[in-house]
Amino acid sequence: MWRRLRLDQQVFILAVGAGVPGALTALWILWTEGYTPKVQWTLTVLILGTLFGLAASVRTRIVVPLQTLANLMAALREDDFSIRGRTANPDDPLGAALLEVNALAETLHEQRLGAVEATALLRNVMEQIDVAVFAFDPTHRLRIVNRTGERLMGRSAEHMLGRTADELSLTEWFGEAPRVVDISPPGGGAGRWEVRRTTFRLGGLPHDLLVLSDVSRPLREQERQAWQRLIRVIGHELGNSLGPIKSIAGTLETLLQRNPPPADWREDMQRGLQVIASRTDSLSRFTGASSRLARLPAPRLAPVVLKPLLQRVAEFDTRVPVRVKPGPDVTVEADADQLEQLLINLLRNAADACLEVGGGTVTTGWQRTRAGLEIFVEDEGPGLSNTSNLFVPFFTTKPGGSGIGLVLCRQIAEAHEGTLTLANRKDARGCRATLTLPAP
Repeated sequence: MWRRLRLDQQVFILAVGAGVPGALTALWILWTEGYTPKVQWTLTVLILGTLFGLAASVRTRIVVPLQTLANLMAALREDDFSIRGRTANPDDPLGAALLEVNALAETLHEQRLGAVEATALLRNVMEQIDVAVFAFDPTHRLRIVNRTGERLMGRSAEHMLGRTADELSLTEWFGEAPRVVDISPPGGGAGRWEVRRTTFRLGGLPHDLLVLSDVSRPLREQERQAWQRLIRVIGHELGNSLGPIKSIAGTLETLLQRNPPPADWREDMQRGLQVIASRTDSLSRFTGASSRLARLPAPRLAPVVLKPLLQRVAEFDTRVPVRVKPGPDVTVEADADQLEQLLINLLRNAADACLEVGGGTVTTGWQRTRAGLEIFVEDEGPGLSNTSNLFVPFFTTKPGGSGIGLVLCRQIAEAHEGTLTLANRKDARGCRATLTLPAP
């Protein structure tokens, strides 16, 4: 029975019960000491009225703040953060609870305002970016699409939201990602598109996010720039060789037409033919280097123990001392032939750099880092004076150089999902080449 009563009823009954002993004692004295009936009834009403009045006041003092707290919490549940409780005494337990609820409402209001602003910013960004965005719920029904996605599909969002990926013909784009595919979307814009897919959670449920970006124009621009660079390099190399050949050929023709020929015509012919042969050899080296650069095959990955590979490579060049710095026992997945060719090129360049200053020592080694596995080659040469053209094809500062060594090395590194960097040493004179491969 007691548990069925409300809290305010329980408080009222307890308050009355607390005053009953005193009230009964006062009434017993009042009715047994010979007071007049008028006094007895007047004091009886006064005592009982005071008892029930104080009990009602106790109930109000407890129940009203709790009702206020309940109303504030209900407002927070309804996302109404404008209601606040009146100023209360922080030393009072109920007042402290009221102040904490006010602080909670203010915090939730600031968080909701930040979330609304972030949502508005995200919505504006999605509408402005030139990337199609589609979000699907666990049943593969479309829930979010931006303006670019509408143009891509040739439909408005109202006609697409709620439809499945099958109904929108988007199922084929849920395959392996990221990837670049040739597609012809219903809204036009056929070309090469990069497809990316990820997952996110909304309402505790996993959703799929599909992002498509048109890469046709950037790829065409990169292709155009590559052709321009290639034509510029080829034109420069051909001009350097064909110009002198044409000039010398004309001179030799004039020489042969003279009658009688000059006394030293044989020497002139020999020198001219030597120049022509030299320029022809230069053109042959250029075409051979271009062919090697274009025919680099994909690496055939297999386990390669790094230590004996470096020790073997260090013995290829005996012009300067090559020191192999010991490192941890490591086995990497790589193409042994390509990796060996890369390291030979780096060691040869390091030896050439040392010979430019009259000698020195080349140091190579390997170590584990946060970025992965680093293989380094250090020389004691003059260092790098121009780092901007290091990986430009056919650029070289060496007499008779082809200008593809470092380019080929970088291609091999990137084919192994690694990187190749060159920089001047900080601890001494010289250069440090660093090959970074994924951690085994």
